[in-house]
Amino acid sequence: MHLAGRHAERLALGEERSQAREQLALYAGALKTLIDRYGALPAVLALDPELRQALARGEEPDAAARQRLNLKLERINGAARSSTLELLDRDGLAIAASNWRLPTSYVGHNYAFRPYFQQTRQQGTGRFYAVGVTSGIPGYFLSNAIHDEAGAFLGAIVVKLEFPELEREWSRSPDLLLVSDARGIVFIANRPGWRYRELEPLDAEDRAELAATRQYDRQPLAPLRQRTLDRFDDGDRLARVDGPEGQADYLWQRLALPGDGWTLHLLRQPATANGARIASLAAGGAWLALAFLGLLLHQRWRLARLRRRSREELERLVEQRTEALRTAQEGLIQAAKLAALGQMSAALAHEINQPLTALQMHLGSLRLLLEAGQTEQARQALPRLDGLLHRMSALTGHLKTYARKSPGGLRERLDLERVVEQALQLLAPRLRGGQVEIVREPPRATPAWVAGDAIRLEQVLVNLLRNALDACAGHPAPRIQLALVRDGGDWLLTVADNGGGIAEADLPHVFDPFFTTKPVGDGLGLGLAVSYAIVHELGGRLSAANRDDGALFTLRLPASEDPR
Repeated sequence: MHLAGRHAERLALGEERSQAREQLALYAGALKTLIDRYGALPAVLALDPELRQALARGEEPDAAARQRLNLKLERINGAARSSTLELLDRDGLAIAASNWRLPTSYVGHNYAFRPYFQQTRQQGTGRFYAVGVTSGIPGYFLSNAIHDEAGAFLGAIVVKLEFPELEREWSRSPDLLLVSDARGIVFIANRPGWRYRELEPLDAEDRAELAATRQYDRQPLAPLRQRTLDRFDDGDRLARVDGPEGQADYLWQRLALPGDGWTLHLLRQPATANGARIASLAAGGAWLALAFLGLLLHQRWRLARLRRRSREELERLVEQRTEALRTAQEGLIQAAKLAALGQMSAALAHEINQPLTALQMHLGSLRLLLEAGQTEQARQALPRLDGLLHRMSALTGHLKTYARKSPGGLRERLDLERVVEQALQLLAPRLRGGQVEIVREPPRATPAWVAGDAIRLEQVLVNLLRNALDACAGHPAPRIQLALVRDGGDWLLTVADNGGGIAEADLPHVFDPFFTTKPVGDGLGLGLAVSYAIVHELGGRLSAANRDDGALFTLRLPASEDPR
């Protein structure tokens, strides 16, 4: 039992490591994209003739000139959506800054001690992550040198980036995400208390340099105590960490980020206990099966030697124990079946069939356009195919999240009526082929704002519309009615068909996983179950009922009045 549990634990850890490695790469890409977005901004601003002229005078600008520079940097900073912009002269003195209105303005402060200014003076560009000595807010400083026509150094333009939105986005993850510098000091973390931790001991030289550059000004650096429990081939390890939330075991993975010597760390608490327990129980069940089989053989050997009068009693005992063995074996088989259902990928095959079908129809139309020589119309159809491919990619991620019972965290303000339009567009070929009449209310004067994920809501509507299409199949005048109305603080969307309705005995089970009334091969019974889970996660409700000539599905979602 111990060996079986240990083997199952290793297998589960291997799967978790593979999944975590993929997520680690995605997080690293998000961080790189954010930094690259502003990488060229200092170089572009360094070419501005007004900034160059202000530094070329070699003296501090007067009040009017300073005000013009401050207003200009303020406008550029607002348009670029960076944190702050500052203009330093050749001695590192800030003569203008976008935050000139704030008490923590950079204007008048000297930053010649900062490594990014020294790098800019020597190499032309500089990069440095530090806590602001003036504002106390940490950020990533990108700088570029400003030269005169002869190539002489006049000063530097500096862009500061802060990462509150990135940390807030990362905080939705159940995993622990850390970014450390070349010295092993954590400066970005998605949980409070983990920032400014030392992953490696610092020597006296490192501490002296940190004090000179004031990189983590007035921030106490505390060591993060950890102990490696197990190591894996690709550098991953299982570690026991004494963190701010107490001691815990983590699957620790890291990824080096090129450029500044940064390292991205992902710490995940392994959920291997259940799999190891099931494997141990399975091994125990097999051992018990062998034990009972040996006991059964032993009893039969004894039955041959006992007297006739005790034979019936012994046979009854053997039958009881055989029945107990059979019951235990059936329980183990059922447990293994449930574990396999949790890992199966049938949901992916079911849900991705919708965009694949639409993609096949669009490709057929594209082929006809190309054969007819209508290349411009064919080129206009390509973005629609690209959108379907992106939708398939998003669907796989959503279905994977649903299979593991981990809700997605995306919330955006969207128009529910626009989502309905997209779902109808996706099913347009089938609607035309089935000659289905779509009855809708006139367009609304105001949008139906809700908070949610457009892709997942579109998935719900496609499932409801496909079920309505299946129900209407074979009807002489198929019709689907859509209505979107405001009901208090909610938006109500109804989807009704004239397909005859749902059997009363089946109504309580329509949202159960794997329940379907379709023939074998036409459905897995997962569409409505997935839709129900998505709507419930968004704080809404999905219900089913019958009306006179068909079925009626009602989708209720809270209205979103807050533009955020």
